[in-house]
Amino acid sequence: MTVLVVGATGATGKLVVKQLLDRGEQVKALVRFPEKLPETILSCENLSVITAGNILQLSKSEMAEYLRGCDGVISCLGHNLTLRGIFGPPFKLVTDATKLICNAIDENKSKNAMKYILMNTTGHRNRNLGESLSLAEKCVLGIIRLLVPPQRDNEKAAEYLRIKIGQNNQKLEWIAVRPDSLYTMDEVTNYSIYPSPIRSAIFNPGKTSRINVAHFMTELIINEKLWEKWKGQMPVIYNSDSLPEKE
Repeated sequence: MTVLVVGATGATGKLVVKQLLDRGEQVKALVRFPEKLPETILSCENLSVITAGNILQLSKSEMAEYLRGCDGVISCLGHNLTLRGIFGPPFKLVTDATKLICNAIDENKSKNAMKYILMNTTGHRNRNLGESLSLAEKCVLGIIRLLVPPQRDNEKAAEYLRIKIGQNNQKLEWIAVRPDSLYTMDEVTNYSIYPSPIRSAIFNPGKTSRINVAHFMTELIINEKLWEKWKGQMPVIYNSDSLPEKE
């Protein structure tokens, strides 16, 4: 299998690339600055590095060329956690990149449907499942959506997949993975997957390690049975030690 990883130099993206390479998969890493990848990754013969600058400046044809020969795409794109990254342009990085990739996939004449995994957030609710929020959660989330552009961006990207691509697209199948509060760990640990959040992302968030997110996304794209279980959905991932205690 050949997988294109977008956002490959990010905190989670690097882990996804390593997980895929460790499984013996072929990886194309679309990056702006290849030197941000560790030497242990750069030296792997199964890795192809594509240095392409700003992804939003690519044409649909250019992206289609990068996708040629790929079986799937994993997007770990996100906004840098700096004042400029959070409040400055591009305001629709994840959404516009998702649209570009989906349109490029549509242009390719592949016999099999391409798999697309989007790293998203528990701050977004899956309206296909009727996920509801309390009044207090709606108020706080509304303020965050208004004041913090990345929240709007993540929501619009997932909604594009849910509404525009839908469940029956012949060229593209998708999954939006929703971790809770992200943090760094060195090793994969036990984690649990749910169709919807089981705790409040606003008032009672759980935790998800980046390496567990990378492991789950890698499993999704290479394990056909797992893919069939979750395709067209927005599974939520929590570290098992972050789950609420049973009464």
